[in-house]
Amino acid sequence: MIILFNKPFNVVCQFSAHDPKNGKDGHATLKDFIPISDVYAAGRLDTDSEGLLILTDDGALQHRLSDPKYKELKTYWVQVEGAPVDADLAPLRKGVDLGDFFTRPAEVKIMSEPENLWPRNPPIRERKAIPTTWLEIRISEGKNRQVRRMTAKVGFPTLRLIRYAIGNHTIDNIEIGKYKVL
Repeated sequence: MIILFNKPFNVVCQFSAHDPKNGKDGHATLKDFIPISDVYAAGRLDTDSEGLLILTDDGALQHRLSDPKYKELKTYWVQVEGAPVDADLAPLRKGVDLGDFFTRPAEVKIMSEPENLWPRNPPIRERKAIPTTWLEIRISEGKNRQVRRMTAKVGFPTLRLIRYAIGNHTIDNIEIGKYKVL
């Protein structure tokens, strides 16, 4: 079984969130949205990121989708602070040194705000004097907070990050907080 879930902001990518002090950390979990047992996330998506999360009951598929050695292409829609021009994004296309690792070259292009974009709750912080720009970034790895670290490294911090696709699977026609079983 494969489940495509359009994860909202502030949702933890596990079925339980336990805090020894009060039993829960205040974040919603996958259990709050997906009433299907014995499925597991194939990879992670940070709590403050939105978009496609694939869940499955197939361990081999879960491994293939989440292990960087298989180089499954992931597409992100990224709203950054500032107005980069194409030359500003060139380092991302070559790979950037993030200190603990050097990223593989990314495919990056400036894009219009995605159509049918849902409002984020809470909204991103925007400053009147600083514009924002949407980028499409495609990478085949997916280390911890990688896209956010990449955009910050080139001077354009990420304000909103939405994973649009993993391979051929997308969030097309899946409302935020909803899922589709394939």
